[in-house]
Amino acid sequence: MNQEFVGIDVSKNSFDVATFTSNQKWHFANDEEGISQLRKVLKTLSSTLAVMESTGGYETPLAYALNNANIPCAVVNPREVRDFAKATKKLAKTDTIDARVLAHFAAVIKPEPRPLSDSRGQELEAILARRAQLIVMLTAEKNRLHTARNTVRDSIQSLINYLENELNRLDTTLKGKIEESPVQREKYELLKSVPGVGPNLASTLLIELPELGDLNRKQLAALVGIAPINHDSGNMRGKRRIWGGRPQVRAALYMATLVATRFNPIIKEFYTRLCTAGKAKKIALVACMRKLLTILNAMIKHRVGWHFSQPVVPAIMV
Repeated sequence: MNQEFVGIDVSKNSFDVATFTSNQKWHFANDEEGISQLRKVLKTLSSTLAVMESTGGYETPLAYALNNANIPCAVVNPREVRDFAKATKKLAKTDTIDARVLAHFAAVIKPEPRPLSDSRGQELEAILARRAQLIVMLTAEKNRLHTARNTVRDSIQSLINYLENELNRLDTTLKGKIEESPVQREKYELLKSVPGVGPNLASTLLIELPELGDLNRKQLAALVGIAPINHDSGNMRGKRRIWGGRPQVRAALYMATLVATRFNPIIKEFYTRLCTAGKAKKIALVACMRKLLTILNAMIKHRVGWHFSQPVVPAIMV
């Protein structure tokens, strides 16, 4: 039986659906009734893979509904789909055309469906996402305070105080949710035992990187987006760059690594050695991010806490 590939172009109020093999198309409202109708349609198709773009959250209810109905679904990066459309000379852009391009993308690329979180995991993801939003707002207000006139400084400072209190409240809620699970609580304490790893990175890894401890170091680096990508052609050897991955994990890991280069003896020695050898500080820092992630991966895999006198380096170098 041939597999059917389905492209779903999601917007705020509706979504357009197209199939690749049978060349069918539908239009539904982006609400509970529309999602239910689509789910019934997809259930009638043979061996389905549905693909949609990440659209800032509008795709989330649909993705979870398909996942709960055991319909394989992959949420992909819009840039990848647009590059694919250009490569296949699909330059026009409408909702119907986009759905067809997504179906074609699904048939050719066959992206791997990522298992979605359960209801508890969704709650944690929502808290973590809200925390990131608060940090963006807090940073913006603190930047405004530096150049603000006296007439508005009190207003800005009042908002800063509110955001800081709300951030503390969310951190307390997030920690409480994590501690409700004995497994997550154990992993959380293991991660926090490493110098440089604070509550933010520990909770981000648990929620946004559930593969931690199950993959090898190269797979994990590629998943996060800190694996070096070659840019070579002929005799030219270009600079290696990092790209893609999970930006929220990468951002939290970056900040933790900055701290670790000062206070974590293994990461500090590694960073100093790279800089002494002439590596640019940014390159050395990314290498330290990979090393720190590798250490954390080994600790979760083997359930070993941090002990500098007996570091987990032998385990992580395998």
